[in-house]
Amino acid sequence: MAKLTDGFETVRLTIPIDAQELAKLKIGTIVYLDGVIYTAREGVYTWVIENGHKIPTDLAAISNVNFQCSPAAAIEADGSYNVGGVTATASFRFAKWMKEWFRLSGARVIIGKGGMSSEQYKELFVPAGAIYLTTVGYGTGALLGRGIQKVRQVHWAEELGTAQAMWIFEVENFGPFIVDSDLQGSSLFEAQGALINEQLATLYEGLKSPSLSRYGETDDRCDELI
Repeated sequence: MAKLTDGFETVRLTIPIDAQELAKLKIGTIVYLDGVIYTAREGVYTWVIENGHKIPTDLAAISNVNFQCSPAAAIEADGSYNVGGVTATASFRFAKWMKEWFRLSGARVIIGKGGMSSEQYKELFVPAGAIYLTTVGYGTGALLGRGIQKVRQVHWAEELGTAQAMWIFEVENFGPFIVDSDLQGSSLFEAQGALINEQLATLYEGLKSPSLSRYGETDDRCDELI
């Protein structure tokens, strides 16, 4: 059976990922991860950056990979953990915290959904020597969940709730992810979007004028529709 990533350049990296390995990554490369990752999104960023709480002291030593997600997970009555899927959340909402988070946490890889703009990559990620990995489409939460081998610890579950808490996972062959930004701040999504837009006008060639143009129907992508 063909794999989802067949035909693409694929690498498997061990966390913490060093600068030399990050420098080799090109946008569009498929990445799988081994080691320790942690979850952090707006709850953690606010808790640490705005409220002044300290990051776990050993975090930077064991992981430089921040997964922006809310895991489908629970802490059982006996203290054990039950983890199902892990689905990324949209990262553009967290850009305002990234500069300070890179400084405090030592994160060099952000995993999320949808990416950020190339301007944000150049302004925030490049100075920190960081890259962005995006999940592959929708519905891969259960697939990613298979890569989680163990929950090491959960921080701030009582204060933030299980969805916003910092979960620290041991992972193996965790992925697939796509490199959306490299150390130069390039953006795969923006580059591919520009290529598509260049050819989009040809789709309308030879079509008749809109029959309901007086009611707002248009084939001009520059028009604003009500």
